[in-house]
Amino acid sequence: MPTDTDEQDAIIAALTPVIDGIAATFGSFCEVVVHDFRRPEKSVVAIAGSVTGRGVGGSMSEIGMGILARGDEASDELNYLTRTRTGKIVKSSTMVLRDSTGTVFGALCVNLDITAVNQAHALIGEIAGVATGPADVPTTTFGNDIGSVVDAIVDSHQLRQNKTWSELDRAQRLELFRSLDERGVFAVRRAVEQVAARLGISRASAYNYLSDARATSRTPPSDASTTDGTEPGATPPEGAQP
Repeated sequence: MPTDTDEQDAIIAALTPVIDGIAATFGSFCEVVVHDFRRPEKSVVAIAGSVTGRGVGGSMSEIGMGILARGDEASDELNYLTRTRTGKIVKSSTMVLRDSTGTVFGALCVNLDITAVNQAHALIGEIAGVATGPADVPTTTFGNDIGSVVDAIVDSHQLRQNKTWSELDRAQRLELFRSLDERGVFAVRRAVEQVAARLGISRASAYNYLSDARATSRTPPSDASTTDGTEPGATPPEGAQP
């Protein structure tokens, strides 16, 4: 009998040739990506066009990690703007992929580089004497290495606090870990170790903060958030200090 995995594989296989047609329709400023959330560290399984610089085997962005964290409760995110670290303005839509049981297992993403369009719009507005241009557009990290995405999310949280880790009180530290968890960071294999290294704390301390953040969270973590090999709430090695 066919399994859920067989059905999910069939859906991805059916979409792979479709993305070439979508990218060709919109032209060189379009990129279409198929993500397989069953392999979050290398979720890009098919790609047509080049806007974000990724290839097959590349990683998901912060948006994808957030959808992964919401699991089967995730919904499509349409017509949102992001800015790449190289300055491109990208208009995107992310459509979740579900099997016949309603399980979310991937996403189809369409990315349009509208940098030139935005520049032309700003120029016309300047000539006309009308202020134009997008409001503050969040910077999103796209890359083939999931580690760079995790690091960027951690860094952005610290920048918003405008404090180093040592300057945060315990409540702020727990909030940082809670926010990272809700955004799907800990669904990535070995993310706890990577976050610990980025913050300059021990692996055991990071597990402690994550456990305490989950204990006080109003929403339980997704099943995928245990791929580090440690169950939610697990006790880290003894002897570590926050």
